[in-house]
Amino acid sequence: MKLRHSPISPYSRKVRIVAAELGLAGRIDLVDHDTSRPGTGEAPENPLGKIPTLTLDDGEVLVDSPVLCDYLEEIADRRLTATSGPARRRALRLQAIADGICDAALLRRFETMRPEAQRSAAFDARQKYAMTTSLDWLEAHAGDHEAAFDVGAISVVSALGYVGFRFAHEPWADGRPKLAAWYETVLSRPSVRDTAPA
Repeated sequence: MKLRHSPISPYSRKVRIVAAELGLAGRIDLVDHDTSRPGTGEAPENPLGKIPTLTLDDGEVLVDSPVLCDYLEEIADRRLTATSGPARRRALRLQAIADGICDAALLRRFETMRPEAQRSAAFDARQKYAMTTSLDWLEAHAGDHEAAFDVGAISVVSALGYVGFRFAHEPWADGRPKLAAWYETVLSRPSVRDTAPA
């Protein structure tokens, strides 16, 4: 399998952590991809030009990190995420909120790359609000991501790592002691440590 990714992308990191936790990392070839250069022909597999994209050995292509994570769980000898019921809904809810934090963070990052005269303070404030309220929600629901190291918890790890990397000047851990304490415990996992953005 071939994973087009970026070492900094939180969505790519999520897939890489899932692969490592399932013992599948050795079956995946990592191919760095720069999404800032659309139309270069580097990733014809994904018409959206986004990462991560997983190309299977038979040529089938999967796009979007939730799809990739689900596939990896499907082919592994075991699953990280419950297949049904409240535990699955909890994990998928966490994944959606964590991915939403990443979406907002990336939009803020892209806004800083626009010419200064074209930047919108109101747009940035809206995305920052989405990040802040979602991080507060994670703090208030700390028991959700402590329940199991599944796709939900892994998504939260990836989001927090990205926010800490790109927005170090806005420390997400301030005022969120339960979330910060949980994050510190999972940093020791090899799958988390080995995929940290740098």
